[in-house]
Amino acid sequence: MGSADYVIRVSETPSEVDSRAWDALLATQAHPTPFMRHAYLAAMAESGSATAATGWNAYFITLHRGDALCAACVVYLKDHSYGEYVFDWAWASAYQQHGLEYYPKAVIAVPFTPVPGTRLLAVDAQARAALLQAVQAWCESVNVSSAHMLFAADADMQSATDAAWMARHTVQFHWHNSTPGYVDFDHFLQSMNQEKRKKIKQERRKVAEAGVTFRHSQGADISAADWDFFYRCYAQTYREHGNPPYLTPDFFRRMAASMPEHWLLFVAERESKPIASSLIAVGARSTGATGLFDTEDRVAYGRYWGAVEHVDCLHFEACYYQPLQWCISNGYRRFEGGAQGEHKMARALLPVKTSSAHWLQHPAFADAVQRFLEREGEGIQNYLEHLEQRTPLKKPA
Repeated sequence: MGSADYVIRVSETPSEVDSRAWDALLATQAHPTPFMRHAYLAAMAESGSATAATGWNAYFITLHRGDALCAACVVYLKDHSYGEYVFDWAWASAYQQHGLEYYPKAVIAVPFTPVPGTRLLAVDAQARAALLQAVQAWCESVNVSSAHMLFAADADMQSATDAAWMARHTVQFHWHNSTPGYVDFDHFLQSMNQEKRKKIKQERRKVAEAGVTFRHSQGADISAADWDFFYRCYAQTYREHGNPPYLTPDFFRRMAASMPEHWLLFVAERESKPIASSLIAVGARSTGATGLFDTEDRVAYGRYWGAVEHVDCLHFEACYYQPLQWCISNGYRRFEGGAQGEHKMARALLPVKTSSAHWLQHPAFADAVQRFLEREGEGIQNYLEHLEQRTPLKKPA
């Protein structure tokens, strides 16, 4: 069964797609995340964060049978490679050196969000394959150089492999709760070797001795003042690194209004004055299209942080120790620390392989990239094996 067995629609704005049908389909996927909810993708566009003007021109491709939504994804046409976290600058340079245009390209991804999860929403494997076939046909019709599906789930990768797309792997660092679950943070620390356990205690002590305390709030309990302070921290951190912030204040206002249950905010204070904050996304398998959580597979995602005052080790406390302590207290099974960052291993975030899939329209470049990916894949595997030998956890007796 191919894409010809469905009615295919290509919409240029999220408002043209039924939000209830989209979220209901997302809820049935094996690896849903809050970042694929209709409200999240709509906020990216409507807030001015991910638009044609910023190089993220969105197209929502949906497959229907009668009134039923059978498959859906969002594809962005891009004229740059920023905000993706799977780097293809060398590919673009090679195209340019041979007098060819790499941009525009197509990206099946969530803007600025390197979180693994389902990218091809589908009722079954046949619909997923038909969706990818429709995406590739559409890419050929608009004459893009290539298509890239980033941080994809296993089912997405299987469909891509079946369609002869090329696989690429990167490494992230995720924390996993124990089974049946750590009792508290000290119980978690007991799982680590003495050196790393001592280091974490020292780092936490430095923050406490500097007079810093933390409070947290979730969902509708996050005040407008706290959202404003968070954005000040977030924007300042980006500017300190020489970049304007990707996301606008309006994006976060929309998050507070449309999907507040997915956000957890930590605020660091000294002498009752806020000095830093970290924003965590929380999610799990949805119940229907409501975004409510059941008790299985609860996941938290480290997203953004910033500080207006410097305190030694404050970053580690705000971005790792406070969220991990919260995850343990609330029965969350996993905490994903975001892209890159070998230093996260010292905080018990362990290496995990993430995957993307790539299709290049030019046959000779596709062959060259395939050879590159084979060599890179061997390097990634060796890197993972090296990291696994450096585990911060106690070795089995």
